[in-house]
Amino acid sequence: MECEDKAGRPSRPPSPKQNVRKNLDFEPLSTTALILEDRPANLPAKPAEEAQKHRQQYEEMVVQAKKRELKEAQRRKKQLEERCKLEESIGNAVLTWNNEILPNWETMWCSRKVRDLWWQGIPPSVRGKVWSLAIGNELNITHELFDICLARAKERWRSFSTGGSEVESEDVGFSAADREASLELIKLDISRTFPNLCIFQQGGPYHDTLHSILGAYTCYRPDVGYVQGMSFIAAVLILNLDTADAFIAFSNLLNKPCQMAFFRVDHGLMLTYFAAFEVFFEENLPKLFAHFKKNNLTPDIYLIDWIFTLYSKSLPLDLACRIWDVFCRDGEEFLFRTALGILKLFEDILTKMDFIHVAQFLTRLPEDLPAEEFFASIAAVQMQSRNKKWAQVLTALQRDSRELEKGSPSLRH
Repeated sequence: MECEDKAGRPSRPPSPKQNVRKNLDFEPLSTTALILEDRPANLPAKPAEEAQKHRQQYEEMVVQAKKRELKEAQRRKKQLEERCKLEESIGNAVLTWNNEILPNWETMWCSRKVRDLWWQGIPPSVRGKVWSLAIGNELNITHELFDICLARAKERWRSFSTGGSEVESEDVGFSAADREASLELIKLDISRTFPNLCIFQQGGPYHDTLHSILGAYTCYRPDVGYVQGMSFIAAVLILNLDTADAFIAFSNLLNKPCQMAFFRVDHGLMLTYFAAFEVFFEENLPKLFAHFKKNNLTPDIYLIDWIFTLYSKSLPLDLACRIWDVFCRDGEEFLFRTALGILKLFEDILTKMDFIHVAQFLTRLPEDLPAEEFFASIAAVQMQSRNKKWAQVLTALQRDSRELEKGSPSLRH
């Protein structure tokens, strides 16, 4: 409703903002205004000295703000330059892999140039091809065999869902309860696989693919079945390979001596791997090794999880993929070298921790691990003890199982 002024003309009611200003008689526009504006009429004016002081403070504020803006602009420019440099480097590496290395794999893969390029990380676009070639296919698994195993797995799932109890010929010796427990564990573990990505969980784009590969593997190797940790390995392969090729790489990878020892829970062989690891642990990090011994921190406490998932659960995914790159190049030795690299990187922190805190720290590594610093730490690890390399130490310990059982590997005497 309009109001009328003294002359009888209609006028708009004053806005709330106008009322506020009328009541205050003074409205600073910012903290800067508190310094620069004169005081309200109902207060004494600023002394000249105070006004001068306030002007100086304002000028200092402006200078500092400009400095901050300049620093931020420089940071953004540096970030952009580094990103462009990285993209250019990756682009050049992709061309080298595609045009020079992959077409001549057999003759080039072990050259110094390729090994150096490999260490820097394989570009994501060619990673799957390189992994497949490096892992190999000693088991001679074909796409057709994958289809057969997958069909059997689906039949088995249908059988269990309808309450059937058919026993396939290759499953003789494995109870229905064991097979059903294995399938149930697969379902449970898929939901726990890279939960932050939300692509392997129910309804996600890769849920069925992961389920298929793990199910097919339990049919391909019923003597091994499904073991916790496998889902992470299969998931990483799915992100880099087509389904059938991921299955082939997965099956061959799990068939490697170290992986088979762990996934079949061969206690004797696992202890041999732990003992070999401790030889190089003591060689590289004697102070931390003594601290771990004093606190009864045995390798199984932290190594089992790292080996079972090939670091894909413990490290950020991009960093884990770089570990996989070099693991595909160097084999099992690099898994233990990586473990020593982690311990070396955090040696100062770990030596100040007790049993509980070390165990917690190593099972939940920091998420902001700097890649270059991490790989520099791994590079500094020496995988040679008393002129013996990893494979020699491991072989000697396997021969010397009696001494190993006494907890006194003969290599140390």
